[in-house]
Amino acid sequence: MRSKPLTITIDHVRAAGLCVHGTRAWFARQGLDFRAFLREGIDAETLLATGDAMAMRVVELASAQSSQQEVV
Repeated sequence: MRSKPLTITIDHVRAAGLCVHGTRAWFARQGLDFRAFLREGIDAETLLATGDAMAMRVVELASAQSSQQEVV
């Protein structure tokens, strides 16, 4: 059984202690659509592909939260 792809949202970014303004600037530098991210989230693999340490931190946090929700 294949698990569903992990979608990262602005709530995950905030939970990781990152600010929205800085995230908007980071998305622009990466060539990613920040408005689409706010509406729909973004696939974790897309963030991991940037190789950015803060992106990895957000994905790890979201993954841990997702795992906890699956157990409950």
